[in-house]
Amino acid sequence: MIARLNSPDYDRWAAQIHRTGGCRQPIHLRGKVDHYDRATGRLLHRYTTRTEPDGVLRLPCKTRRASRCPACAETYRADTYHLIRAGLVGGKGVPDTVTSHPTLFVTLTAPSFGAVHARREQGGKVLPCHPRRDAEPCPHGLVMSCTTQHGPDDACLGEPLCPDCYDYTGSVLFNALAPLLWKRFADSLRRHLAKLGGLALKELRHHLTLSFAKVAEYQRRGIVHFHAVIRLDGPGGPTAPPPAWATADILADAVRHAARVVSALALAYDDQPARLFKWGTQLDIRPITLDGDLTDQAVAGYIAKYATKAAECVGTLDRRINPLDNLDAFNLREHARRLIATCMHLGTRTELAELRLAERAHMLGFRGHFSTRSRRYSTTLGALRAAREQHIREHEITTGRLPLFDEDTVLVISEWQYAGKGHSAGDQLLAAAITGARLERSPHEL
Repeated sequence: MIARLNSPDYDRWAAQIHRTGGCRQPIHLRGKVDHYDRATGRLLHRYTTRTEPDGVLRLPCKTRRASRCPACAETYRADTYHLIRAGLVGGKGVPDTVTSHPTLFVTLTAPSFGAVHARREQGGKVLPCHPRRDAEPCPHGLVMSCTTQHGPDDACLGEPLCPDCYDYTGSVLFNALAPLLWKRFADSLRRHLAKLGGLALKELRHHLTLSFAKVAEYQRRGIVHFHAVIRLDGPGGPTAPPPAWATADILADAVRHAARVVSALALAYDDQPARLFKWGTQLDIRPITLDGDLTDQAVAGYIAKYATKAAECVGTLDRRINPLDNLDAFNLREHARRLIATCMHLGTRTELAELRLAERAHMLGFRGHFSTRSRRYSTTLGALRAAREQHIREHEITTGRLPLFDEDTVLVISEWQYAGKGHSAGDQLLAAAITGARLERSPHEL
């Protein structure tokens, strides 16, 4: 740290750190960019990392995971927030007339795989966890009752009352099949909307477009459920209103029907029979309003928050686990360790190979994308990033750091090599100090 502070190129190093936004694990690149005149072949401008501190250019890692890099995850969260909100109130290429389109906030949950410790409230009062009068012991000798009024940070939340009774296999298989359940839910939603409108399915796209944006959230018990913004548009997407018959009530009826009828089958293996999985009985459907409790800002903020999270609330790792790793060597909750071990065990079964459970053991079997949207919901994350990069480029040209060339007359040749990532211990302390970032470590690094 002292050597860096006294280095003659410290100011340039600090400028790179500021430009990464305080990234915890910046990517190091080594190379150059040449600008040539197409007509004469004359070199007009060259940028090279040879003059940079340590001979590298540092760029943000751009991860979405807050557990890995809070700074880059915050950028991802902000982009997701604007993407979701644009689909609710307009902007970013979406007309503001979209506010008149029927829109619902839907939560699809998982079924129960065993009793777990939970925090329950009613009328602002915390209720006992699982009070059972004259509760009988389970086959493993544990009384299936808990009268504790759990606090919000109790370590036992999400833990089974009896781990040996808990259906770890069902929990893992549901996570693995959740993306397929969502796909079938969306397909069923379109079919039922067509039926309610008196249309054939192939005719629906000429009258109606189903637009959505969803995010997956892990519950403390280690199972995903989905929060989704679902909107009805005309055949041209958000630029056109839906037909008069396509109301919020019609959409709600279609959601209830689709959530009830869709299912996904896990194949039989060894001596275990095939299992059919469906959504849980708890289905939340609420309209989104411009005022009240469920506003466009509240919904966009809620979805954006969970877009940067993974399964860390369950106590698992935020990286892939090697089948040869010793799970006892990691700082894991017992519940998370059992879920991971179940993924590893099922991943060796040929019948379940396509679920890739061993590869996704750190995700407790879930293999889908956390945040997805339909094509016509609103703008894209790529468009938001491109606009930000263009703004930065124009700023660099204005301040003289980049030359202003006619793109039609200039040939740009770039050569880059990966040269590592992250900070040394001293650089990490300095980077946290100059960007105001919190210096934290995830539990498995302690």
